[in-house]
Amino acid sequence: MKRFEYSPSAVEQLQVLEVGPTRAVLDSVDEQLQHQPTVETRNRKPMRPNPIAPWELRIGHLRVYYEVDTARSVVRILAVGVKERNVVRIGREGLEL
Repeated sequence: MKRFEYSPSAVEQLQVLEVGPTRAVLDSVDEQLQHQPTVETRNRKPMRPNPIAPWELRIGHLRVYYEVDTARSVVRILAVGVKERNVVRIGREGLEL
């Protein structure tokens, strides 16, 4: 069983989303990352080296970027973004990942 920690920036990014997408993110994080968050699946994959996070969870057009601290059994949510074609908008920034 894993604990979840949301970074302050991830909390701000969730607050910008509407209620439906925010609920989808929270529900998917609970469901998809509770057990074996470092096992690659259809919606969960390791990222190429980047400044955001080592793992990505896909939820439709939403993306959750996270890292896992196995020593503390913590999944740390670092960023939440919206995918638009080949660009992910995290907060006010658009990044190509």
